[in-house]
Amino acid sequence: MSYKIIFKTRWADFDPNNHMRHSAFNDYAAEARVRFFADHKFSISEFNKQNIGPILFSENTNFYREINLSEDITIEILLKGLSENGERFKVQHKIFKENGVLAAQIEIYAAWLDLKKRKLTVPPSQIITTFNSLEKSKDFESIPLNKK
Repeated sequence: MSYKIIFKTRWADFDPNNHMRHSAFNDYAAEARVRFFADHKFSISEFNKQNIGPILFSENTNFYREINLSEDITIEILLKGLSENGERFKVQHKIFKENGVLAAQIEIYAAWLDLKKRKLTVPPSQIITTFNSLEKSKDFESIPLNKK
């Protein structure tokens, strides 16, 4: 399944050049992830009940086209990587201009954190099922777990 969401951009997202600030792209990508999980029955409050939360190891952004003042954007989320137990994951975000042109691509590498133990943890099976229902990127990879 493909997950896409449309955002109306805000005036505060733009710089004096009348195009979207670089950091606003990442803010929208983070919001898209939060909404993806909420749409699949994992709201922030549900994460808190489960005592887990996502943490980022890296976030890489590539810019291709500028987004202009008041232009709506569409973000498509794809699964780029997943460990066998679901502890670690990679997500690709494609940010499109109103006319459908790819404006930026953001890739994150993340894991699940046990909020009490402050250590990486395996998420509930429903999260793994949700990830596996997401369309995979063309360069999807299985993420190996660190052997101790």
